[in-house]
Amino acid sequence: MPARDDLEELIDDLSQDDPDLGLRVAAALERRELARQLAGHRREAGFTQTEVAERMGTSQGQVARFESGADTRMSTVARYAAALGVTVSWSIHESPRAKRRHRSTTKRVPAA
Repeated sequence: MPARDDLEELIDDLSQDDPDLGLRVAAALERRELARQLAGHRREAGFTQTEVAERMGTSQGQVARFESGADTRMSTVARYAAALGVTVSWSIHESPRAKRRHRSTTKRVPAA
């Protein structure tokens, strides 16, 4: 089993007060990885950040920000992918760390 690092320990400690923190961190890491994959695709396709920015109608700085993982909104991901001539497939999967929450199916009976 790999050794735990300080960041993992910090997340676990903070999760004591905020049980959803680990899930939010995992989601942010997934978005950042997607941005990195798209940046790799850009480089493989031979596009510069400036060329992608022009296609997106934004600045090269904003493209650099996206590629660093700082701006990973879904709308930006879609615009960036479109500028490269690719699409991103979205899917939903149960997180292994998620605690399932179900709404109660019990109906309240109004008082008479």
